[in-house]
Amino acid sequence: MISRRIRVLGTLALVSILGWLVLLLWWLRFRQGRRAAAPPSQRPIRLPPVSEAGPRPTPDDLKRIEGIGPKIAAVLREAGIVTFAQLAASDAGRIRQVLRAGGVRIAFPETWPEQAGLAAAGEWEMLKALQAELKGGRRVTASRRAGGPS
Repeated sequence: MISRRIRVLGTLALVSILGWLVLLLWWLRFRQGRRAAAPPSQRPIRLPPVSEAGPRPTPDDLKRIEGIGPKIAAVLREAGIVTFAQLAASDAGRIRQVLRAGGVRIAFPETWPEQAGLAAAGEWEMLKALQAELKGGRRVTASRRAGGPS
């Protein structure tokens, strides 16, 4: 009687251990497969490289754009956006993809191309006037600027 109980318990323990091993192996393979096939939104976005024969553009200080700080400027630089003209030629959706690929989740690039276009053209006074209407790169209403309810 006791030996039969021991055999049954031993069999149950063995089946349980094998089940956990199978589950662990499945989980490891599933996890490895997800890493190999990252969705397009997580793949790095790269701009076409500047031809080796042509001169490289002199980088601009992208932090002069309202809403761009050191981290975002570094992500844009790594993606190949180094000048105001390149930023002005990009649309907000493309910039958002570059930022997501660089790990930046909270940014509002809707006005960055407009600001960069003014900076690239040397329209610093117009850029200052535009930036006076912005907070963190976003347009704000007069009540929000005056400290009214958000």
